[in-house]
Amino acid sequence: MASLNITSTAQLKELIEQRDYSHIKVGVFDIDGIMRGKYMSREKFLSALNKGFGFCDVVLGWDSNDQLLDNLKFTGWHTGYGDIPVTLLPSTARELPLEKNTLLVMGEFSDNAAAICPRATLGRVLQRAAEMGFTINAGFEFEFFVFDETPQSVREKNYQNLQPMTPGNFGYSMLRTSVHADFYQGLLQLCEDMDMPIEGLHEETGPGVMEAALHYGDAMAAADRAALFKTFCKIYAQHHGRMATFMARWSPDWPGQSGHIHVSMQNQQGQSVFYQNNNDANMSETMQAFVAGQQKFMPELLAMVAPTVNSYSRLVPGFWAPTDASWGIENRTCALRVIPGSPTSQRVEYRIAAADANPYLALAAAIASGLAGVEKNLRPSKPIAGNAYEESFPESLALPTTLWDAAQNFKQSEVAPDWFGTDFVEHFSATREWEEREYRRHISDWEMQRYFEII
Repeated sequence: MASLNITSTAQLKELIEQRDYSHIKVGVFDIDGIMRGKYMSREKFLSALNKGFGFCDVVLGWDSNDQLLDNLKFTGWHTGYGDIPVTLLPSTARELPLEKNTLLVMGEFSDNAAAICPRATLGRVLQRAAEMGFTINAGFEFEFFVFDETPQSVREKNYQNLQPMTPGNFGYSMLRTSVHADFYQGLLQLCEDMDMPIEGLHEETGPGVMEAALHYGDAMAAADRAALFKTFCKIYAQHHGRMATFMARWSPDWPGQSGHIHVSMQNQQGQSVFYQNNNDANMSETMQAFVAGQQKFMPELLAMVAPTVNSYSRLVPGFWAPTDASWGIENRTCALRVIPGSPTSQRVEYRIAAADANPYLALAAAIASGLAGVEKNLRPSKPIAGNAYEESFPESLALPTTLWDAAQNFKQSEVAPDWFGTDFVEHFSATREWEEREYRRHISDWEMQRYFEII
């Protein structure tokens, strides 16, 4: 695994001097999980390492299309869009193989902006876990489609009749991965070089769709890797005349794209608190409470793991995505899949998450809901054996079916203010309401085709 192993400001300064970088790239992740950043001269960067730097707060006040939100308290025309402080994180330093002699360092919004910063929000959840005596490990899996298209061609086609990288259904295909070995191996090498290694990469069922399982480890590092992977996978594809999408569902003809999260929990001595031999599925009482919390609070926190209008086109029966807060043992039709194993592999897979989620917020929701279950000593319902889509669930476990409903659940949540803070709940729910309002302002091709002539 490639890593610079930087642990301090002094080490990073020494590296910059040794390698004589003229500019350093800095980046932060916004509420939608989009990386915003810029080049910074060496002199300015070295100064910012000590005292931070200012970033226009508009990056926390616009949407994924750079449209200014009109319903926020934190920022807007009423605040004048001033600068907010960003703290640079030396341990996140990475070389950028696609750019000659360039270093990337990530930052985190600080001071009052920390309350709504996605990375800082996850950090607060992990700090509370530590205060409870736990450490968390996590791993992300992403499905994504790759197209023989460019940013120009998709716009010229109005996003219609796009050409996938490969045709047909070739799940786990040795043929596809061998014919396109240069693309696959180049992506694998890029991820190694950027300290976000892939443990498994294969062709999924569908035209041009792949699945990548990222290296499993410390929860914050796993979220960093996931967020960087989504960004640089798209950059890598465009370097090769292609485009990758992490939309939850881009076509009605194919299942949606998942962003499953595997979570395990240890005590301060590094021993699993999920594993207990001779129990059903090796589930300790702590794991049962954790899964129960994830199940109970999933309908309240769904907006954090299904954050776009498009997210809800994935959550339909029979398309490998759950529709209720269900759980089962080694059951991929459920929202939560308990994976029995050894003390080092016992874990729960949070299958409700899609590829379009902000990794920091999706992981924060998965962990906070589980820890809330541990705090409250909850117990899960009976695990589902067989097809969860054919089961009947109580209304309390039904998941919202639109982003608007999910945002309302989040605003009224019992657990969200406690774990994420009232400022975050207010800000994030407002951004999701804006997203839904933007959607409703537009007329779809389906509506035009259905109603234009006949109605």
